[in-house]
Amino acid sequence: MNRPDIPLLLTRLAETSAPFALLARDPDTVEVLTGDVVDVSLLADIPLEDASGRAREVLALVPFRQVRERGFVSHDDGAPLRCLVVNEHVSLPRAEVVAALPADPVPLGDAGFDIADDEYADIVRRVIADEIGRGEGANFVIRRDFTATVGTDPRVAALTWFRALLEHERGAYWTFAVVTDGHVAVGASPEAHVSARGGVVTMNPISGTFRHPAGGATAETLTEFLESTKETEELFMVVDEELKMMSAVCSDGGRITGPHLKEMSRLTHTEYMLRGRSRLDPRDILRETMFAPTVTGSPMQNACAVIARHETTPRGYYSGVAALFTPSTEEGGATHDLDAPILIRTAYLEGGRLRVPVGATLVRHSDPHGEVGETHGKAAGVLGAIGAIPRDVPAPDPDAPAGRRRVLADDPAIAELLASRNSRLAAFWMQPQDSAPAGPFRGVDAIVVDAEDRFTTMLAHQLRHLGLEVTILPWGEVTDAQVETAGLVVAGPGPGDPRDADSARMQRMREVVAHRRGTGRPLLAVCLSHQILADALGIGLAPLTRPHQGLQLNVDVFGEPASIGFYNTFTARVPAGTAGVGETEVAAHPDSGDVYALRGPGYASVQGHLESILSRDGMRTLERLVGHALA
Repeated sequence: MNRPDIPLLLTRLAETSAPFALLARDPDTVEVLTGDVVDVSLLADIPLEDASGRAREVLALVPFRQVRERGFVSHDDGAPLRCLVVNEHVSLPRAEVVAALPADPVPLGDAGFDIADDEYADIVRRVIADEIGRGEGANFVIRRDFTATVGTDPRVAALTWFRALLEHERGAYWTFAVVTDGHVAVGASPEAHVSARGGVVTMNPISGTFRHPAGGATAETLTEFLESTKETEELFMVVDEELKMMSAVCSDGGRITGPHLKEMSRLTHTEYMLRGRSRLDPRDILRETMFAPTVTGSPMQNACAVIARHETTPRGYYSGVAALFTPSTEEGGATHDLDAPILIRTAYLEGGRLRVPVGATLVRHSDPHGEVGETHGKAAGVLGAIGAIPRDVPAPDPDAPAGRRRVLADDPAIAELLASRNSRLAAFWMQPQDSAPAGPFRGVDAIVVDAEDRFTTMLAHQLRHLGLEVTILPWGEVTDAQVETAGLVVAGPGPGDPRDADSARMQRMREVVAHRRGTGRPLLAVCLSHQILADALGIGLAPLTRPHQGLQLNVDVFGEPASIGFYNTFTARVPAGTAGVGETEVAAHPDSGDVYALRGPGYASVQGHLESILSRDGMRTLERLVGHALA
């Protein structure tokens, strides 16, 4: 195919009504995609084949409301799952495309946030107190929108903003403009949510946000951010949440590498990479990984409920994904490769109204005014890049070679700070993993009862490494017969107050624990189920003064020290110094009496999450507790 005349091509895109997409996925190229738009209801309906069965390329915009496919709640604005079925895909030199794109600024009117700063700060306080404080989860992302009126033709605005992002934003995973009938999306997403190529699935959890000071970031100003406990734990929590997804779609559970810096024009983030192998259809991979915890929270199912309670308007495409399905050239694998960035740092234009949604990750020690500032910084990253507000001028670096921007990650002190984070993490998740290991409990069948926290997928993966044959069953589907007959029952973790008598989920988990104990057969109870077991044994339950959400503690587990990650708001508690209750041994804090683990005839339990990346001694402790239960 002859290369098209670039100015003529871009003029035609601006002046016709045909849908198109511009993608910049590498430093040298802009891809131009044209075709036909098809809106579908379900991910499974994305038309990856034509009527004759021939594979074709599709770019899909997946709205947040699609989480309903996983049974999660969301405000429903009817945003379509929009597919651009590609008829023509050309790659052009980036510099030539930039030179031919329109450059005149797009004026904005009536600009500002839809939620005032003080009101947003109040929402932050309520989420910390009412949601994290009641054990509903470890972290939640609540958004607000920067809005403005736009009088410029939408197609011209899209091309103008795309040029501005190419010229003034850096570090983006995708820079893109997608223009369809009545809707424009232009953005520079820093984060690849999920990709699948040749059977290898990759996810890229990014969290922790450093807002560059006036004049740009320096090693000195970045150091304080990297030493922040809040920012470090925020990243660890989203890695845990994405490993849950990886363990659901990958036979080897997923291995983490990093951390790295993601440096952009106004913001710098910290990130890890997760990789594993999967044979699933890419549409199924996308469904199982909806959506990134960095823009929702954890655990995912409850995060959606919290978002619905505290965001009064639908999200549209914010926190969804743009998913490019490309016919695969590899033999014997999936028919398509998948490349899907998160739809953040994106400007939407519809009906003459610009909307730039941004959110802050709220954790137990969030500062409300600090989170307000984070939303301003994220909005400024987009608005500054498209020229809607003044752009930052980086501070001069006397040590940088002429014409070369200094990369902060190359600074030895910064590199050492980043690397030091891994000393806190479980080696298990940083090593290559055999998908069919020979463990000490080989041949024992186990069921893991999921109480709406997909930590169970990671837990099941670890149990398989110990040799068990594991099936995960939702709390509402597991039968009494299954509870009776399994070689091992693992009653899993979940959000909420274990004392809630009105919760059907809590009631069923109490029944599972009681029924299994009644059989006298092996039982392991984790986190929420540990608390339920403790309550059944006559041990009192109480809320913690400060939630242990994403907290790493060094504890004594029956005479052996263990570094374990905790995600709990409630605790079982005994009088200080108590070592046993009836026939049950108790491992508890010597002063507070907070119970870390229990074991008795045929059962064991643990408050912490041994499957978490924060549990350096997780596998060792899990093997000990499972061994006791099976003995």
